[in-house]
Amino acid sequence: MAGAAVAAAAVASGISIRTVSAPKASRAPRARSGVRAAISVGEKAYTVQKSEEIFNAAKELMPGGVNSPVRAFKSVGGQPIVFDSVKGSHMWDVDGNEYIDYVGSWGPAIIGHADDTVNAALIETLKKGTSFGAPCALENVLAQMVISAVPSIEMVRFVNSGTEACMGALRLVRAFTGREKILKFEGCYHGHADSFLVKAGSGVATLGLPDSPGVPKGATVGTLTAPYNDAEAVKKLFEDNKGEIAAVFLEPVVGNAGFIPPTPAFLNALREVTKQDGALLVFDEVMTGFRLAYGGAQEYFGITPDVTTLGKIIGGGLPVGAYGGRKDIMEMVAPAGPMYQAGTLSGNPLAMTAGIHTLKRLMEPGTYEYLDKVTGELVQGILDAGAKTGHEMCGGHIRGMFGFFFASGPVYNFDDAKKSDTAKFGRFHRGMLEEGVYLAPSQFEAGFTSLAHTPQDIEKTVESAEKVLRRI
Repeated sequence: MAGAAVAAAAVASGISIRTVSAPKASRAPRARSGVRAAISVGEKAYTVQKSEEIFNAAKELMPGGVNSPVRAFKSVGGQPIVFDSVKGSHMWDVDGNEYIDYVGSWGPAIIGHADDTVNAALIETLKKGTSFGAPCALENVLAQMVISAVPSIEMVRFVNSGTEACMGALRLVRAFTGREKILKFEGCYHGHADSFLVKAGSGVATLGLPDSPGVPKGATVGTLTAPYNDAEAVKKLFEDNKGEIAAVFLEPVVGNAGFIPPTPAFLNALREVTKQDGALLVFDEVMTGFRLAYGGAQEYFGITPDVTTLGKIIGGGLPVGAYGGRKDIMEMVAPAGPMYQAGTLSGNPLAMTAGIHTLKRLMEPGTYEYLDKVTGELVQGILDAGAKTGHEMCGGHIRGMFGFFFASGPVYNFDDAKKSDTAKFGRFHRGMLEEGVYLAPSQFEAGFTSLAHTPQDIEKTVESAEKVLRRI
């Protein structure tokens, strides 16, 4: 009975965002059934029975059965997939189903899952210990690599997550400027710190929560918001709060409201207005860092912020985060300066090792050209499939980051993104799972490719997308 209930929920739900494709010959179209946990697809049955059992048990142990809300499939409906292993561009769930993966552990897996070189280095480091709670030489190595790569960073502090990086950066910009107000953009997510949970995207948008209970009014009174890509709205806020704004925080390419790139003049306008007012410009490059270019979005667009936050890729799949910037700003951080921030596992040897070897791979010639090629073919293939099958769609990509919406577009901000047919995306997402393609289970998340994705992966995905689009 539980399996039937899960299968029924899977068919009945939905949200929208983009289109990807997957397997070709081995999986044939099948009649939808909302009362079966096992679905016949060609010679193999697609079943999520074991995932269902594990997830049902998890719901008694953890809130909602997960440790991060978007994993619960609330916005796409159906049964969350419980995974057993990953390698390269593929994932295998506990029921033995294989998927082409376009989530990449939400971004870190840019060279592919379980890379042999990274794993071998981790094993050697593991023999020396997992954490020292004291300085290790590997911190110097990764710090120098980050400083050499990212234009804005002259000094860096490692932490354990993107959220922690943004929390540290927030305290830092306030300490450095002596101002309290910050400006962020609607639909941009900078982690779950209280001050940022105002018109946030990502899981907050996925769950339909405009803010979070438990956040006191005092924590957000200094948070100003504007629509992304609206330079005039930003200028007006600076006029109304002259000399009071410590910093502008933004995702230089939005990834937490779907994939939304900046208009050509937007980033330039932000750089200009912050300089004029004595405010700082903070790029949250937790997603875009080392993904759009080796030097991140700031290298790609040629705009240098004052402070940058990083995460995901610089830990090579292990928990990590970092914030860095100009030396005079970073010297405010304890113990060099008075702004306190600390972390037990910060700079631990395992995360440093994985980051070092991931960045070494990204330094190889042709890396970003390859990411651009496969991602461009993927997105164009999906959009062409949508046009062939009569669906209104729009989308785009930069290097290894992409997204698309079930909407005519263009999408310039979160309000535009919310016009997408989210119910259709839910049906599309479920169909793609059955075809062996794993997409982010939310309209409001960008997708990611890796160096491990092959032309065959892309071809299979596009073929599967067309199959699913014809069915829905």
